[in-house]
Amino acid sequence: MSSYHDQTAHTYRSVRMKSHRIDWDNPPKPFKTYPENFPRIMLDAKVPSHRFLMLIGGITAQKSYPGITYALRTNPSAGALYPTETYVQIRTVEGLEDGIYHLCTLENTLVRLGDLNENEGVETFLHVKKIKGFVFLFSALYYRSSWKYQTRAFRYCLLDTGHMIGTLEASCLLFKRDYRVCYRLDRSRLNTLFAFENEEFFLSSVIVGEEDEALSPQIAALRLMRVDGTGRFECDPRIEEAYRRTCTLQAEEEQRAMPAFAFDRKRWEQAIWKRRSIRDFTQKPLSKEQFFETIRFVTEPIPSDCDVRVDLYAVINRVNGMEQGIWREGKYVQKGDFSKYAGYLCLEQALGEESGVTFFIVGDDAQNYQAMMQKASIIGHRLYVIATYLGFGCSGIGAYYDDEVKAFLQQEGMILYALSIGY
Repeated sequence: MSSYHDQTAHTYRSVRMKSHRIDWDNPPKPFKTYPENFPRIMLDAKVPSHRFLMLIGGITAQKSYPGITYALRTNPSAGALYPTETYVQIRTVEGLEDGIYHLCTLENTLVRLGDLNENEGVETFLHVKKIKGFVFLFSALYYRSSWKYQTRAFRYCLLDTGHMIGTLEASCLLFKRDYRVCYRLDRSRLNTLFAFENEEFFLSSVIVGEEDEALSPQIAALRLMRVDGTGRFECDPRIEEAYRRTCTLQAEEEQRAMPAFAFDRKRWEQAIWKRRSIRDFTQKPLSKEQFFETIRFVTEPIPSDCDVRVDLYAVINRVNGMEQGIWREGKYVQKGDFSKYAGYLCLEQALGEESGVTFFIVGDDAQNYQAMMQKASIIGHRLYVIATYLGFGCSGIGAYYDDEVKAFLQQEGMILYALSIGY
């Protein structure tokens, strides 16, 4: 899907063309809520299965600006617009009733959308057998993002969803649950089952549970009506076309290995809750040990049914015991002080220049675009959590001069994401 990615690339000229006027007085709703007649389960942090769910996109703080208040969450979001919604099928989980739910972070509730009989479920849409445990489904309400970012918003929907998967991964590590990301899902039929119209669509799924190879459930009998998730909506045909064209994945190897990372459980949970996007760096250097512990964690395997390759480039700006330069897979691609240029590439943002390290994630698998973008931001979320755990900060950077970054890295692939870490 390089055509969409190329068409939404930023250039020095494009970011200075103010053709899009943002209606700041009428932003889309940041939360989707189902009517009151849908039964709710209030999540209780004292119940382990509830706390496991509360870490997945849960609200952590409020931030107020003139005329608007943002609810910050365990996942970052481009522009704090939060297009991702979470649905979950639950079967034989202690402390929870079987059913299909919407995870409503605004209310801290599970909203019951439908019952779950013994021989029913959403598994058939994921091409798997009966799952005992959780089956998460992640969707995007794209207008929440396109309201501000226009057609480039499909990128941010994918990145935001990858971050949401990252919060799930962090919770799985905390509660010692195995998981597997599924990109090979029947998106069109799932969209219909959940009564989505063109403004919302599914992007991925995560299985957290055991598969019973002997049983294949029938399709769950949901009877839902459309629920407005944005308050207002303006169609972007280019986003909807990009989504349709990237729904079918091409053959790619599975990754079955789980990540291995030893951590202090209390500190890890605190890191999940305390994660923030740093706004300014002091330019205090990172240590060499911190850098390599970060690299070890973010390069651990991500179990999925489409293990698309992405490459991680590190622009070393300030790391004690390491030379400055562009670093990739254990060696320098080029040595030198590129800190100012890294800041320029990130649309002249100081975050790119004043960091300890600025990362660029690159991929070249247009046939598996949705999986590739989401994998990039799962890695990005790992950077956030490990940085917080180790005591420094991280910020995701979704806007950069695409072609100039490619030239800088001497890469022909797509620039998927940028992030900076440091003090």
